Amino acid sequence: MIHQGSASLEARVYNELREALLCGQFQKDEWLTEHMLTQKLGVSRTPVRSALQRLAEDGLVSLIPNKGAVVIGITKEDIVDIYRIRMRLEGLACAMAAEKIKDEEKQKLSENVALFEFYIQRQDTEHIEELDTVFHRMIYEASGSRTLERILSDLHQNTKAYRSQSLCVPGRLSKTLEEHKEILNAILTANAEKAEKLTSAHIERAMENMLTVLQDSPEVH
Repeated sequence: MIHQGSASLEARVYNELREALLCGQFQKDEWLTEHMLTQKLGVSRTPVRSALQRLAEDGLVSLIPNKGAVVIGITKEDIVDIYRIRMRLEGLACAMAAEKIKDEEKQKLSENVALFEFYIQRQDTEHIEELDTVFHRMIYEASGSRTLERILSDLHQNTKAYRSQSLCVPGRLSKTLEEHKEILNAILTANAEKAEKLTSAHIERAMENMLTVLQDSPEVH
């Protein structure tokens, strides 16, 4: 149930439904009606209607007059597009981070990689997933570009439902740690060109790994 707070009710309803769609809580081709969602979220129809319109603009649902919304979700083609775009933009963001990162940000990024290794040894996938997300988010922030940070954060979020499966592919965690260490070193030594190349390669390998996962996921077409 959505509770009152400082953010607008419409924004909170939209954010909760978007999160649910990206996490796979609703299945492809599933129908979402205003009545069902108002009951589920404990809100009136107005914020639900507004949220569904925004989700339709995002391409996550399709609005059918007098019926409701049908779930589109994230397709396999969408995921490939997302990773190809990230390869270019995230490489750029990392190069900019290597040039602009502050000492405090360097420390936090180093701590993130150390914790990533710590939790790999304990096979704690929940913490590992969170640390992976934070690692990329910190690079976006360190780039100093609010535009890149916003775009890349949205792209990263759009593959949330499948990243946990991807990290479970045998050998991927240790390889991810190795790649994060190499990227970290390039940033700490202010080697922007190397940071860009390493990050683009890291995203490309993540895409290949994700495609391996998707071959066994009948929900994604």
